[in-house]
Amino acid sequence: MPQSYVQIYIHITWHTKNNYPFIVDKISNDLYQYIGGTLRNLNSIPIQIGGIPDHIHILCTLPKTISMSKLTEEFKTGSSKWIKTKGDEFQKFYWQDGYGAFSVSSSKLESVKKYIQNQKEHHKNMSFQEEYIHFLKEYNVPYDDRYI
Repeated sequence: MPQSYVQIYIHITWHTKNNYPFIVDKISNDLYQYIGGTLRNLNSIPIQIGGIPDHIHILCTLPKTISMSKLTEEFKTGSSKWIKTKGDEFQKFYWQDGYGAFSVSSSKLESVKKYIQNQKEHHKNMSFQEEYIHFLKEYNVPYDDRYI
């Protein structure tokens, strides 16, 4: 076959270092747009980006030309540098080292998109750690409680 065809949807989530609430309203939309632009530059299609002050969710495609780890490295590094230009209160900003990435069926895109859009409401009843453990269990990912 002379051509490669790939369509992989990924739900990625990660939090700020020490869960510090850096992602405030005054920068959140610009941050999501910045990350979306970085994804597009990497040939990924951002479908939905959102979150709350201590973490972010992305629904996007994983391009055939880049690994998951390289994709996350690129948008986390770039967005971290970008945030630090937004004022003195962001000088100590860092993302956590890790991330969670979960495959999404094309039939589930709308439900994951709505889930990301409703983060503020969702997190009235659940912490990021509880949410993350739920994903790990749902996808049968082995994990160590010490690193959650």
